[in-house]
Amino acid sequence: MKVLFVCLGNICRSPLAEGIMKHKLKMLGLDSKVMVDSCGTSNYHIGDLPDSRTRQNAKRNGVSLDHRGRQLSMDDLNHFDFILAMDRSNHDNILGLRNDKAVRDKIMLMRKFDTEEGEEVPDPYYGGEDDFQEVFNILNRSIDGFIIHLQSKGLI
Repeated sequence: MKVLFVCLGNICRSPLAEGIMKHKLKMLGLDSKVMVDSCGTSNYHIGDLPDSRTRQNAKRNGVSLDHRGRQLSMDDLNHFDFILAMDRSNHDNILGLRNDKAVRDKIMLMRKFDTEEGEEVPDPYYGGEDDFQEVFNILNRSIDGFIIHLQSKGLI
């Protein structure tokens, strides 16, 4: 099973989702069953560490991040089983690379799995500490829901 989290720059939301998912899978003893990665639809931060505020927030919440920014590629559309976009704009950008049934079936909005109401994971980049914590909380709930989804389908 291969899961890809996607946001715009791959320095805030998607690397945090990657880190949370890896952390949860390890705690559940499922880390060998799922390959997790993240990327951005833009090329703004290729090779960069996640935003320092994202790293601080993750650390405060017991999650470590070891990701370097990269851009979504055509190969990703074939390689990954699930592609989870943080918002509608990035969802549409992914489909802009290739819009066929095989790709459409594996792309979903991250908050589809959230237990609280909301469609998109907000971008905290221009916000403060509270915004980064809100994103952590949204991703934490959504990833719990996603793991439950995978388990209910017998995928992990």
